[in-house]
Amino acid sequence: MLGRLNHVAIAVPDLAAAAEVYAGTLGAEVSAPQLLPEHGVTVVFVTLPNTKIELLEPLGEDSPIARFLEKTPAGGMHHLCYEVEDIGAARDRLLAVGARVLGDGEPKIGAHGKPVLFLHPKDFSGTLIELEQV
Repeated sequence: MLGRLNHVAIAVPDLAAAAEVYAGTLGAEVSAPQLLPEHGVTVVFVTLPNTKIELLEPLGEDSPIARFLEKTPAGGMHHLCYEVEDIGAARDRLLAVGARVLGDGEPKIGAHGKPVLFLHPKDFSGTLIELEQV
């Protein structure tokens, strides 16, 4: 069911500063910021040869990233994103074996313009999982 690792997401309190660390200090290619109001975040992607790093900053006080940063003010790893061929089939398979899909269970459009779902971290060794249809 799982395809390749699409990205590792890191929540940050200051997106510009974090992007500068990756671009300036590490010499990585960093995308322009992208506002995702439906997800409550602003993101940039750091392109690596084998995957991407997604840096997430809260977009408003109701953002799930704002709540994450209340517990971890310096920021930290937020989720792993895996690719799947058919997000509906993946969701149905996971629900059938007792995994919990966050939200209303319907895919939303993510930063790459593709359908995404999030899975409860308690079902996956304490790690929030994002699935993205490719």
